[in-house]
Amino acid sequence: MADSLITKKALAAALKRELKEKPFVKISVSDICAHCQMNRKSFYYHFCDKYELVNWIFESEFLSVFPVSDDPWQNMDDLCGYFYENRDFYRKVLRIKGQNSFGEYFHGLCRDAFCRKLGRGEQSEFCATFYADACLCAVERWLCVRECTLPQDFVAHLRGCLPLPTVD
Repeated sequence: MADSLITKKALAAALKRELKEKPFVKISVSDICAHCQMNRKSFYYHFCDKYELVNWIFESEFLSVFPVSDDPWQNMDDLCGYFYENRDFYRKVLRIKGQNSFGEYFHGLCRDAFCRKLGRGEQSEFCATFYADACLCAVERWLCVRECTLPQDFVAHLRGCLPLPTVD
């Protein structure tokens, strides 16, 4: 494994450990670095800020592992299964609001995926944004409930609400 990947994984593990003890806003880059005995310079060589580290965790653990299917519901099954398995982490990072937040990043990914499925054009882009809003809100609400339902049950509820185009 390349040194860069080892460093990034160590920083990710340190952030996850810190999140078990305190809220994201109370975690500094120095705290993350102290956990893995690195200096801040090493952190900033790989990431602009702790928000980018959170996004990298999602990219490395989900986007690079799960193949994107032409079936949006298969993608939703995979995504919700991943979020459920990592719900303690995502409950916390989805509560972060504002610029560079994971929610903003996730919304952009969802919107892009819906745009690819629905095509371009004013109405399609409006629908893609609407579906991305709905996905982000629904996933956040689902995960943040103390005893969230199983992912397959959550996706079944979504299927009843969102008339997404299916693969023929």
